[in-house]
Amino acid sequence: MPDATGARRRWVRLGLIVVLLAVIVVVIRGLLGDIDWEQVRTAIAKLAPWQFAVLVGGLLVRQFLNALPLALFIPGCPPVRAMQNDQAAILMTTVAPPPSDVVLRLAMFGSWGIPASAGLAGTVMNTVTFYVVRFGAPLLGIALMLALGTFHLGEFVPAVVSGSVSAALLAVVWLAFRGEAFTVGFARRLARFVGRMRSGVDPAAWAAWAADFRGRVVDRVPWALPRSVLALVAMVVVDAALIVASLRFVGVTASEVPAIEVLVAFLVAYPLTLFPFSGLGILDAVVVATLLAIEAGANEAELVAGFVIWRTITIAGPLVLGLLSVGLWKLQLLRAG
Repeated sequence: MPDATGARRRWVRLGLIVVLLAVIVVVIRGLLGDIDWEQVRTAIAKLAPWQFAVLVGGLLVRQFLNALPLALFIPGCPPVRAMQNDQAAILMTTVAPPPSDVVLRLAMFGSWGIPASAGLAGTVMNTVTFYVVRFGAPLLGIALMLALGTFHLGEFVPAVVSGSVSAALLAVVWLAFRGEAFTVGFARRLARFVGRMRSGVDPAAWAAWAADFRGRVVDRVPWALPRSVLALVAMVVVDAALIVASLRFVGVTASEVPAIEVLVAFLVAYPLTLFPFSGLGILDAVVVATLLAIEAGANEAELVAGFVIWRTITIAGPLVLGLLSVGLWKLQLLRAG
């Protein structure tokens, strides 16, 4: 029976992947039409070794900022180790089903003398902070639009909806850390809700875990949360800068696509990173279509080439860093043993 269930889940997962790929193809064709892939390849070939090195350097800054909340929320976890842990978890998320990434995170924390409960609490807060920024980013994009005088109502409504999700998350965090009663009550209600769809959920156990979780991070939240939000906003800006650099390296000039327009389009579309591989294909098509709408003479093939380079750096790069991080950790374990 377990084998049949596992096989069924694999087929369902495969089916979802096929459907998602079909949706991505439809979205790209709908937004961009037919793409001259020969021109795309020609544009990519312009990338020089020193330009590749610049992009890798930018990626390292991006990944450091992305992992910084772990160091802020977990006592005894310096930023370098937080980055090592985060890269390893990204690798596991890609190659193995959950909760393999959490298991590896906790194993690494344990080997560094960090209690599993503290590591898990910090990981949860890291995730919560990222979602706050993910759904709050469009509001920053709208603010920039207003400053530039390029406001569009069609982008305002989705941004407000997305920002409301971010605000709701912040409200839950604020209420949870004002008093233990809210935290425990919220955990019980959530457990009962989940219990309607899945058996074996114990509301009392969830409440006990929530109380312990709150106790481990409550003293750090007032100063760690705002700093973590700033770090992740900076990470998003660096990500946009990598897009700008990739576009410049394939020949897209500042007059054709100003850097500020890239940042605005990226911020507004950022919630699309919720989809697999950070919205691969979907986010790209939306941002490219937005930049083409500027009508300043940008070449579509060059824009696509720039995004291909950016995606290669930001998807393949963390996987390589993850391999190096796991290898370094194994070496550290051997030396310690």
